[in-house]
Amino acid sequence: MKFPHNTGRLEAFSDGVLAFAATLLVVGFEWDGNFEVLRAKGTSFLAFAASFFVLVAFWTVHYNYFRRSGYVDNWIIAINTLLLFFILYYVFPLKSLVSSWLGDQAITKEGLANLFRMYGLGFALIFLCFAGMYFRSFKKLRAIEPALISLFYARHFSIYVLVALLSMVLAFAQVGIGIGLPGFIYGLLGPLCYWHSQWFKRKFKDIDL
Repeated sequence: MKFPHNTGRLEAFSDGVLAFAATLLVVGFEWDGNFEVLRAKGTSFLAFAASFFVLVAFWTVHYNYFRRSGYVDNWIIAINTLLLFFILYYVFPLKSLVSSWLGDQAITKEGLANLFRMYGLGFALIFLCFAGMYFRSFKKLRAIEPALISLFYARHFSIYVLVALLSMVLAFAQVGIGIGLPGFIYGLLGPLCYWHSQWFKRKFKDIDL
């Protein structure tokens, strides 16, 4: 007998893992009541804040998948599990990268290149999972009109993966490491995603994004 999947249980488990990731972010950021120490740790706080809000952004993207589609099967559960694993992996290089930009941690050019590679790998894997979930949803629900939304977001998050791969190529080649070019390359996401959304609206005129 085949039982229907419980979407609520999957969302609750995912929320618990993301909450654990937020807890990991604050580990090592201690304050003993001395305001001078707190001021000295200002860059650590900013690194924590940046990482925390990126984590919230991931939660929002995850939340929106279940609002837009809500389709769950064994493949979605497997991809979601990988997604949570990659988010936990991603937290640490992101916090170190922000700290290095703020001057809190001394880092060599090679070390910064390694951080960009780790950041790019984590970013690519996370959004590959999001794209995979939406594509799976589209394949199973394509006979229903709203499945076009799943197709759009599968393509949309594939753009994120491609930009992350480009950043990794620059980091491996050590092109523009000193000025942070592998990081600035993520600025391409705005125009590329806008172009894709306009193209998709022209192709599917009735779709409401």
